[in-house]
Amino acid sequence: MISPTLHTFHIPVMGLGFTIDTPIKVARFGISSVMSIVEDELAEQMRAFYSKQYRLPYTPISAIEDDYRAKRVTAYLNMVKQIVDAQVATLKALPFESGTEITKYFELLPNHLPIKQSYLQMLSTNNSIDKQTLQEQLRAAIIPGALDVNLMSKVDKNNYDSKGELLPAEYSDALAGLRGFANSNLESSIVFSAGYNPRLYAYVEKFNDFFPDENGVAKKKVILKVSDYRSALTQGKILAKKGIWVSEFRIESGLNCGGHAFATDGLLLGPILEEFKQNKAALEAELFGMCNQALAAKAQPLFTTAPALRITVQGGIGTTNEDQFLLEHYQANSTGWGSPFLLVPEATSVDSETLQNLATAQPEDYYLSNISPLGVPFNSFKKASSEIQRVQRIAEGRPGSPCTKKYLIANTEFSEQPICTASRKYQNTKINQILSTASICNVIDETIAKEVGQVVEKDCLCEGLGTSALLCHDIAPLRKVSKAVLICPGPNLAYFSGIFSLKQMVDFIYGRIDILNGVYRPNMFVNELNLYVSYFKKEIEKSCANITTAKTRQLRTFRENLLKGIGYYQDLTQYFKKESAKYILDMREQLLEAEAILKTLSIPGEIVQPALVAMG
Repeated sequence: MISPTLHTFHIPVMGLGFTIDTPIKVARFGISSVMSIVEDELAEQMRAFYSKQYRLPYTPISAIEDDYRAKRVTAYLNMVKQIVDAQVATLKALPFESGTEITKYFELLPNHLPIKQSYLQMLSTNNSIDKQTLQEQLRAAIIPGALDVNLMSKVDKNNYDSKGELLPAEYSDALAGLRGFANSNLESSIVFSAGYNPRLYAYVEKFNDFFPDENGVAKKKVILKVSDYRSALTQGKILAKKGIWVSEFRIESGLNCGGHAFATDGLLLGPILEEFKQNKAALEAELFGMCNQALAAKAQPLFTTAPALRITVQGGIGTTNEDQFLLEHYQANSTGWGSPFLLVPEATSVDSETLQNLATAQPEDYYLSNISPLGVPFNSFKKASSEIQRVQRIAEGRPGSPCTKKYLIANTEFSEQPICTASRKYQNTKINQILSTASICNVIDETIAKEVGQVVEKDCLCEGLGTSALLCHDIAPLRKVSKAVLICPGPNLAYFSGIFSLKQMVDFIYGRIDILNGVYRPNMFVNELNLYVSYFKKEIEKSCANITTAKTRQLRTFRENLLKGIGYYQDLTQYFKKESAKYILDMREQLLEAEAILKTLSIPGEIVQPALVAMG
């Protein structure tokens, strides 16, 4: 069973703090969103803040308590649900008058819904008895948006007790976060993102709420964020064999997204969506059979019928026509609109300085960086105060960040226990090693500068991605830390300028108004393709110095997939019924341009077959 939803879009997780309280802001209007539960300290600070705002009892959960991480997550999620439940109850009791939240609820809904038509009918009804009857029916139909959570599967360091002893595996970051959600009162979904974590997936089956009850309904569900069909099938089977049903595959563009960019092997979003569309029924049947077989082996209640399997898509959507095309042509159940909502204070927690910088940004202010300690490309913003701080620290001879939260510690090059490559300790040690080696080996200055530059490029995500939420609510940090904000919007935000109300953004999504800034914007599929072409060029450049047969093969596959994707898009343009002839012509020309560039790129190590010369 899938929780009902009225809106055809959702707000994905953004950073650690930008959407941590989004459900409190928008869930009462029926809008689904996703909170990050990676940062338990931030969740605890937000719980203290909102408990005071809503006059709720608050007992701090100290970091010296046993299982404090899971307890903090549970307490925060329970509070969010309590607040949203109260908001919805209040909203339902309001009069249908201009400016009230119950009126706003229905005004935000897409026009095609029967409930929206009932609302419009109520407004035009003059008979008081009929009007009252319709109003009561509308009140009964009100449902909040989903209160979903996100857990980055690979952010899963082991933890130690106060004596320095390694704690059992279930106290690791990811497992404790999952336990915090599982023990909460929420009846919603947890989104697993950033890849497969065997011990995390195995841990899910420890909690009965993920299994169906006697009515065939699971209180808590699993959503997998994936970048291609093969990954979805593989991970879906792993969970199905444990009796866990994946309620949704959330497909995200590999590069045209915010935050970490997990590039595919040149597989583009359109062909990926086509594969899901063609195989959804078979996928659903296969996973259903596996899931019930596993449930029977566990003596658990079975699903009487296959639960609904949602396919949703996000990453780079920027117009109502694109949104509708994804919903209609690919039969997606929902679309994710992330970065544009960073410009909506009613929906996300972005501090005023960062908000103004985003509202006036130019396309060149968005770029794909290597700042993440995870070693994964990261969509960054040049005007972020964290970037200014990073450069300033380098100039002062103090590169790196104080590592206080340690969520991304993974490097053991200089220590037995892992440290973070963005930390001051690591960067100073690594730079000294580079300089020492260089003096012995007579390495040229350009090589030294390049190697040092790669070290100091890393920045702290743990602090920077959560700071904005504290600044927005004037919450004092628990220790002396930087107030610099790190923000990670997708490149699609370049086409939006200004600060918008919730109604303006929702009306734009549904095609009721236009808020784009007038900058020429290619189709979302072309934008993603161009990002992949640029990425491919860089991969070739990086491979030139140390090419291997395997890397040559990988690059060749990458290019072949891109060329196949271009051919697919050329055929797809015939289905763009809502676009103008010029739009389609421009898109076809842009596809040809990308194709021409790809065909001129030479892959290192590739043997080019000479063209046959006709003899005559």
